[in-house]
Amino acid sequence: MIGLIAGLLIVEVVNRIELEEALYPIVVMSATLCVFAITGYLGGSGFLAVYVAGVVAGNRNMRGASRLRRYQNGMTWLAQIVMFLVLGLIATPSQFIPVAFPAIALGLFLIVIGRPVAVWLCLLPFRYERRTVVFTSWVGLRGAVSILLGILPAVSGIEGAEIYLNVAFIMVLTSLLVQGWTIRPAARRLKLIVPPQTGPVERVELELPGSPSQELVVYRVMEDSPVLSGSQLPQWARPSLVARDGVTFNYAQSGDIRAGDYVYLFVPPEYASLLDRVFAEKPHSDGDDKQFFGELRLDPESTLADLKSVYDVELPADVSDSQTIHEYMRAVLGSQAVVGDRVSVGPLDLVVCGVHRGATITEVGLAFRKSGPSAVSGRKYVARLPSFLQRLRSGYRRK
Repeated sequence: MIGLIAGLLIVEVVNRIELEEALYPIVVMSATLCVFAITGYLGGSGFLAVYVAGVVAGNRNMRGASRLRRYQNGMTWLAQIVMFLVLGLIATPSQFIPVAFPAIALGLFLIVIGRPVAVWLCLLPFRYERRTVVFTSWVGLRGAVSILLGILPAVSGIEGAEIYLNVAFIMVLTSLLVQGWTIRPAARRLKLIVPPQTGPVERVELELPGSPSQELVVYRVMEDSPVLSGSQLPQWARPSLVARDGVTFNYAQSGDIRAGDYVYLFVPPEYASLLDRVFAEKPHSDGDDKQFFGELRLDPESTLADLKSVYDVELPADVSDSQTIHEYMRAVLGSQAVVGDRVSVGPLDLVVCGVHRGATITEVGLAFRKSGPSAVSGRKYVARLPSFLQRLRSGYRRK
């Protein structure tokens, strides 16, 4: 409860007081120390309170959030370095021998059995594919949390604390040697290596007057980028500059995009990863690329009333629910629609999956936004999915 209240108060304080930008991280860190101390004084867990406060504050709109995140990222690395240094100062190598074999055995048990079972149980409701679950279970155990759990008994003066510390030390070393050095081979064997050309070169979180939700994304155009073969940018991606051979051009004046160009675009944060399909990698088939085209296909001639009755979304006041999905999307997108264009309807995105001569939308996908305050729970979607499919089955079309 203290962490919950503190998280809300930290947001209010940061948003209301006027300070130099460099002072906001200090204010947040000072508040964090106060939360830790007050909670500990009252007999609670200061660590848990600070964690909860961070989760609450980090998921709310806060002034200077991007700068705070960069600062906290640096502090996180510093804290981990300090923890390892403290562990090295406290640990006594001569005491490792009596607990070496059981500690190594325990570490191997967690690596081979304990963590894979725990990860599988935790990820079971989300239906991840098997290789993703296997890789997630392999990337674990080593790190600052293990060190902290080993140090806490020692600094608290608990009897026999050196056993916990020494066991944690050996387990961390075992994990680093076994798992840390085999992450890349494991990813390669599971075919999870991301091609080097995939993904943006840089993503810059922006805080602009008026609080528009935009990020600046920079892509390097690769030899096999779909944008070189005629793929057009969706309307939600707003290109600004092109850097070519050290010279910058306005996007509209840069001419044809070439391999090796750096393209600067403004995009909503939740859509940034979708640009991989246009800039960085060979296109997937429509059926495989559900992230880009959406999880379901809709009939463009179905009405907004059908969509509203199934998902309980709110339409703008000036929009009639008797309009077809095609008519509504054309009214929002204008005269020229491009594959990949998106029209938001509450927590849903209507995606252009097929278009004829830029004028007629022939296929529409339905994507569920996974972030943002308007996101709706998946349980609600699942419960209503059968009736939705039944309603649209007669009009389902797919080329």
